[in-house]
Amino acid sequence: MIGAKVRLRAAPKPGVALAVPLLAGAVPAPWAALAAGFGAEAGEERDCATPEGRVLLLGAGQPRHATDWEALGAAAVRAAGPAKRLALLARSLPAEAAVALATGAALAAWHPERQTMRRLDLVVDQPLALAPAWARAEAAVQGALFTRELTALPGNVLHPGAFAARLEALAEHGIRVDVLGEKRLRRLGAGALLAVGAGAAHAPRLAVLRWRGQFAVPPVAFIGKGITFDTGGISIKPAEGMERMTSDMAGAAACAGALLAMALRNSPAPAVAVLAIAENTTGATSYRPGDVLHTMAGRTVEVVDTDAEGRLVLADALHYAVSQHQPQAMLDLATLTGAIVTALGSHRAGIFTNNPALQAQAAAAGDQVGEALWPMPIGARHRADLDSDIADLKQCCAGPLLPDAAHAAAFLREFAGETPWAHLDIAGVRLDEKGLPTGFGARLLDRLVELYFEHPDRH
Repeated sequence: MIGAKVRLRAAPKPGVALAVPLLAGAVPAPWAALAAGFGAEAGEERDCATPEGRVLLLGAGQPRHATDWEALGAAAVRAAGPAKRLALLARSLPAEAAVALATGAALAAWHPERQTMRRLDLVVDQPLALAPAWARAEAAVQGALFTRELTALPGNVLHPGAFAARLEALAEHGIRVDVLGEKRLRRLGAGALLAVGAGAAHAPRLAVLRWRGQFAVPPVAFIGKGITFDTGGISIKPAEGMERMTSDMAGAAACAGALLAMALRNSPAPAVAVLAIAENTTGATSYRPGDVLHTMAGRTVEVVDTDAEGRLVLADALHYAVSQHQPQAMLDLATLTGAIVTALGSHRAGIFTNNPALQAQAAAAGDQVGEALWPMPIGARHRADLDSDIADLKQCCAGPLLPDAAHAAAFLREFAGETPWAHLDIAGVRLDEKGLPTGFGARLLDRLVELYFEHPDRH
């Protein structure tokens, strides 16, 4: 169990701080005295000392979406400060709202180093009746927190071998894990992934995680960029901000977290995650601009910039997923480009696709869990820009004012083939305003599967 432990209770435990969400204009009688002059508007808070203990009044305003209740749960944890235990009063709330309140609190209670909140009590009228709904939500929370834990690790701790070892531990949840090392990658012809990791002390890996599910149908595939540290290689990055490159594996972590969530709730849908793991650094054997790489798909790629390594490792991972698992749909997640941050900031991830239906499904799933996507184009010109005189295609283009996020997506589409595919560039949303991992993508993918791939009549 990662993070604060959540328990359903019929009554608050005496002496434990109690968070009370109140709707605007509808303060119940028991709280009327404490709430005198309290409008209960969204964001409004009042910390009260009572004979029974500490009470935190939280203005809910008029919530219209589950994510509004999640935000309120997060606010409760922040208002509680260094308290080790907090009770959330949800007796009068609909089940969906109560579960969302606990979800937001559980996610907000996590911290990679200084977590003080150890226990959350969700106080409801019928704990046993709500237990199945919370168990499903808790699985998604654990998947997201697993993603955050991985993403928070420094590069000297989470090198490619250590990343693979942590993924292998998922076998205890029924996930089959196969880690392909350097020799197997060479036999498969994974020249792009091997080139990116060639200059590092720790060899690259391709980790394949499988959840069998219950349906005899092709799996949904999640493809993740797992660059455990990115110096930019020979095309080295500026020093400023390079310390954040420990999170360049957030896409792979999200894919692993999604599979963990599916396993914890025993999803009936089969799924596979293919995670390209490497460290992009400099050394005598590093790949260089001007090199021509032979990918697993048999296509050659002209290297223009070694700091555009993510699309290279994803190319081999996408082809592996298509050729080995024939997925019914495929989504890759990657902290891929600075261009997407320029376009969308930290508000949304960009989504590129060859399948409008899959794009709409992913966006709907993201809206439900508060992980918003924005559609981005792959135009004919974007692909034409990647034409090369010495290889089948260029990895990227050089020069100012280039649509690099769209170029990257056009490049990746070449390796997705006819499989319904979507690319999520999560570079701007992987960290919050404090620089902590968000776990973006894990809950989105899990909800996508739940909504669209767990219904036998659709197969």
